[in-house]
Amino acid sequence: MRTVGIYVFDDMEVLDFAGPFEVFAVTGELSGWTLFKVLTIGETARVVRAVNGLRVLADCGIADHPPVDVLVVPGGAGSKAEMHKENVLAWVRDVTARCELTFSVCSGACILGAAGLLDGLEATTHHEVLPRLREVAPRAIIREDLRFTDNGRICTSEGISAGIDLSLYLVERLCGKTVADRTRVYMEYGDWRERR
Repeated sequence: MRTVGIYVFDDMEVLDFAGPFEVFAVTGELSGWTLFKVLTIGETARVVRAVNGLRVLADCGIADHPPVDVLVVPGGAGSKAEMHKENVLAWVRDVTARCELTFSVCSGACILGAAGLLDGLEATTHHEVLPRLREVAPRAIIREDLRFTDNGRICTSEGISAGIDLSLYLVERLCGKTVADRTRVYMEYGDWRERR
């Protein structure tokens, strides 16, 4: 079983974290919890307030979480503050060095860029955040034409809803098309009727 850790912080975009949470949690549930378990990781184990007021309780903090196989870094207005927290950037670098896969949603790419993880890699983000990503990660290859990028161990997606697309793609990459299609059908997402 893989553990998916989703970093949560104040003023994150709700669908940026909730979309991947739903995809990996549904895949885990449909497999009888043999494929994935999902947890939220905050700077500390506390309640964070997402954009528009949704409150989320982090399961654990960056100093006390179990090993993570997949790290998800969402975006949102709060990413501007997170990308300047050296303890958070050091943690992202450390977890990325040890886990199987790290991916960002939306402006979470700026956190990866500030951590120096996008140098020489293709990256994308929300269309309104592209100029900031170019500043933060000047050595990244910015792709405005892709819904998401796959660099092997590090992936990025465009804004908000694109995190669901990338998550389903990664479920297929990690577990196969049958598993991903079952998740898509259960969620009634996209072209799910064609996958039954």
